[in-house]
Amino acid sequence: MTKAHEEYARQAAAAGAKVICFQELFYGPYFCQLQDPKFYEYAESVPGPTTERFQALAKELGMVMVLPMYELEQAGVLYNTAAVIDADGKYLGKYRKNHIPQVNGFWEKFYFRPGNLGYPVFDTAVGRIGVYICYDRHFPEGWRALGLAGAKIVFNPSATSRGLSSYLWKLEQPASAVANEYFIGAINRVGIESEFGDNDFYGSSYFVDPEGKFVGEVGHDHDPELIVRDLDLSLLDTVRDRWQFYRDRRPDAYGDLTKP
Repeated sequence: MTKAHEEYARQAAAAGAKVICFQELFYGPYFCQLQDPKFYEYAESVPGPTTERFQALAKELGMVMVLPMYELEQAGVLYNTAAVIDADGKYLGKYRKNHIPQVNGFWEKFYFRPGNLGYPVFDTAVGRIGVYICYDRHFPEGWRALGLAGAKIVFNPSATSRGLSSYLWKLEQPASAVANEYFIGAINRVGIESEFGDNDFYGSSYFVDPEGKFVGEVGHDHDPELIVRDLDLSLLDTVRDRWQFYRDRRPDAYGDLTKP
């Protein structure tokens, strides 16, 4: 999986991509379909070996990277985490998934603690980006916090299954992009990992703009693929000037509005 995602990054860079986000828990299976302590061995420190490996690749390719991983902070303290690496290879920090499900096929509370780092926004070579992870997307407070902190792109790496919340997949994230006036990259695992369970991850990855429109086609719902899209960040100013949601929520970003 690590080698496969390195190849995806190289392909994306060759296609002109400047930032990439991988799927949730990208370097292995979605083991949360089972409750088995043997999967604790997938956890590692962040930053740590995988982060450092992709720091070197990010520097080589000149690409910002978001790496969703299983984090070991200390013995028995584990998180569902995404590391953020800048285009020069610098480790910028991490986001820890705040909302942890515990339902059939998604036994995440067996593996992860709720995040404790809030909703950080990272200054990168492509602008300010934020991260939400999978189940987080059902909760509006983080989306809004990221918007108020000035995020221009928010990535939501996921492992979400057909028949569970697929009807929400193309609803919640476009609505959040509109409400908070930024782009969202929605990344979903694809296929059935039969050794671990019968979850049928339906892919359908996409980018959506702050008008709620998909940028290009939505990804395939059965086949793995690399999604590369051009995002016109000038649309953020257009939308913010049109609707003024952003100004009304963050008047400090516009200075003293009582003066001409």
